[in-house]
Amino acid sequence: MTLFRSTAALLMLCLSGGAGAQTLSSPLPPGAAASQPQNAPHVQGQGAGVHSPLSPFAPLPRRSDVVAWSTLTDITTKVEKKRIVPVYPDAVNALNQKTLRLQGFMMPLEPGENQRHFLLASVPLTCSFCTPGGPESMVEVRTSKPVKYKLEAVVVEGKFHVLQNDKYGLYYRITEAVGVE
Repeated sequence: MTLFRSTAALLMLCLSGGAGAQTLSSPLPPGAAASQPQNAPHVQGQGAGVHSPLSPFAPLPRRSDVVAWSTLTDITTKVEKKRIVPVYPDAVNALNQKTLRLQGFMMPLEPGENQRHFLLASVPLTCSFCTPGGPESMVEVRTSKPVKYKLEAVVVEGKFHVLQNDKYGLYYRITEAVGVE
């Protein structure tokens, strides 16, 4: 198995919770808050799917022709049969089975310059073994024609699927996608 395929398999395993995956806990005792060093810059909007102003990558440019990540990430979750499942608001459910455009950063799942299967993330990937956010901030993309990999943001258009019970723990998928300039 190539390193690239190993990375993709690890990523999909992490997203799915993995068979026998360990649950990681905070090194801080419950109720304790992490203190921020006095010299550290104040960063508004921290957490999954939020673009840090300290990132070496430019944030996504505003576009009126794409679905905003704030719409896709505005969900809640609940525990059902020992699984965490998404609870989608009406605005997200209304997107199901619609042809739409999404803008984000490619996370390849296969080797090569041209990609037919990848994850599109709301923020750039900074570590090849880590996801930049939770499943609400990523969309699995299956293209009809290969899309050239690049570090900058890409836009894809295709049929959007809101996933109710994905075996990999994904919340969204876009199929029959094509790259858009």
